[in-house]
Amino acid sequence: MRIAIVQFPGSNCERETMLAVKRAGMEPVEFLWNEPREKLREMAGYIIVGGFSYEDRSRAGIIAALDPVMQEIKAQSESGKPVLGICNGAQILVETGLVPGLENNKIGMVLTENKRIANGKILGTGYYNAWVHMRLSSQYQRNAFTRHLNAASILHVPVAHGEGRFVMTQALLDEIEHQGLNVFQYCDAEGVVTDSFPVNPNGSMRNIAAVSNKAGNVMAMMPHPERTVNGDPIFQSMRDYIAEGQTEHTVPLYYYPRRVQNPVYQKPAASHECVVELIITDNHALTVQNTLRQKGMPVTVTRRMHWEIQCDAPAVLDQIKASGVLFNERKEVEISPEPLQSALSARFLVRPREDLLGRQKLQTLKDHFSVQGVNAIQHGVLWQFTVEDAKMPDWIDNILQTNIIFNPYAHDCFQYN
Repeated sequence: MRIAIVQFPGSNCERETMLAVKRAGMEPVEFLWNEPREKLREMAGYIIVGGFSYEDRSRAGIIAALDPVMQEIKAQSESGKPVLGICNGAQILVETGLVPGLENNKIGMVLTENKRIANGKILGTGYYNAWVHMRLSSQYQRNAFTRHLNAASILHVPVAHGEGRFVMTQALLDEIEHQGLNVFQYCDAEGVVTDSFPVNPNGSMRNIAAVSNKAGNVMAMMPHPERTVNGDPIFQSMRDYIAEGQTEHTVPLYYYPRRVQNPVYQKPAASHECVVELIITDNHALTVQNTLRQKGMPVTVTRRMHWEIQCDAPAVLDQIKASGVLFNERKEVEISPEPLQSALSARFLVRPREDLLGRQKLQTLKDHFSVQGVNAIQHGVLWQFTVEDAKMPDWIDNILQTNIIFNPYAHDCFQYN
């Protein structure tokens, strides 16, 4: 019973995952992203390990999700083989659309930045690691990974991620809960599901820790069951599922996402823009550029930070910039973007719908730098694409459809001229 341990550049936890697979009586087989994909067809199941594939460039999981390897894993999952994505692996499964499994693998949810708030204060953004408890949800559907668990099982496992918050529309959440696809939820040591930090370590909707597809053979899980023997029942369940050899064929979920609109950005009258460019190599932009070129889109990509600041006076704006809170003058410089002059270029402003980073910057300016008169700060990323072939049709739409610069469940995308 051979299980592919799938790794991308920047992955980790492969050793812990291989040990967990061995403890469950299966044979782990390392698989690197650049090996022949035919090797995957010989495997009985797949685990996409955690870590930081491609350094989480653009956002966690999206670059690996666009890798051709994932097309092969999609094909194998359709035959009923089990696929488990752990942490970064979960982010990859969500960005491929394998979870939750909508028609044509449309993206239906996002794993976005952690949300840790207590008493109205942001405790931190980004990476967070701790031990948490999780349990099967009360509606859970028995699947390939739950055979050795029951309603009384409470697993004590680690979490370690920066973008682990499950977010989706209310309509999809309702359907997922009705189908029992919200397999695991964060809880306290007694199994009580409490939607507050630190029981819910990342602000996930309804404390969701793992989601499966409708067939039950693909699951995206943010905690790390491979790092402790407490998680062994998940791998033992995977083993028994393979041994049973049963494949459940289902229709896709009913929910179907609407097409995303990209309105033109309009700066509010009482606000100021601050656009910041790296003076060192921008690896995020280069990775997006290389990924698009590998997909047949010959473009040049630049990326800049965008801050929209609402404050009472120009002197306050000067204070903000001088504080160093918004950008580091040792590696960044403020610029004034020139208007686009050519149909060969397009520019988009991507902003988080729940801007925790902007709120944290505002909190820092007030609490640690005593800057008064700041009303709001909004963070965004300004992406610019320049195409090399003037005759390439629909190039802008083709780029946006990859979702490489934004996930519509976590971000708004504006045309920026």
